[in-house]
Amino acid sequence: MTLLRVRGFDIHKGYLGLDRQVALIEALRPVLKAAPLFSPQLRGGKQMSVRMTSAGQFGWYADEAGYRYADAHPTGRHWPAIPEEVLTIWRDLTGLDREPECCLLNYYGEGARMGLHQDKDEADFSYPVVSVSLGDDGLFRIGNQTRGGKTESVWLNSGDVVVMGGEARLTYHGVDRIRFKSSRLLPKGGRINLTLRVVT
Repeated sequence: MTLLRVRGFDIHKGYLGLDRQVALIEALRPVLKAAPLFSPQLRGGKQMSVRMTSAGQFGWYADEAGYRYADAHPTGRHWPAIPEEVLTIWRDLTGLDREPECCLLNYYGEGARMGLHQDKDEADFSYPVVSVSLGDDGLFRIGNQTRGGKTESVWLNSGDVVVMGGEARLTYHGVDRIRFKSSRLLPKGGRINLTLRVVT
């Protein structure tokens, strides 16, 4: 494992070995069954290229009314619990007693991307956001705490984990593209990104 530090982002390269990646995928199957992936509609009717779902007390949600946390899946069912295999990563890398209240699962299929954004819908920015990459490589772009200016990009591979805390907590970031089918972890290809957040 190698630790890279880019603009305050702690990037733990190769943090999860293949066995743990496979175990994580298996642990996520019941989550996806209970709370299927959906494609949020944004303002103006535009649809996100990333499909998503969540686990935990809250799930992240987007529609024409805006972005927010919700306590139920679009089907009306409560979100499933965050798997223990995911919580272990949070505990190991943050050392915090407080557990995350949301695990957002984003699935990037071929051609999917995520524009530069801040994670700022949480009540307390002193808690970090922990991001886990599974499957295909993703080109992760890191910006600044305000829009514009120079950016840096890092390829995230399956098993990499990023901790966004301190100065990085409100830094703009996004995923420009994925190398579709660059990994064999997901039989049909694609990238799963898990982000763990304290919401309240």
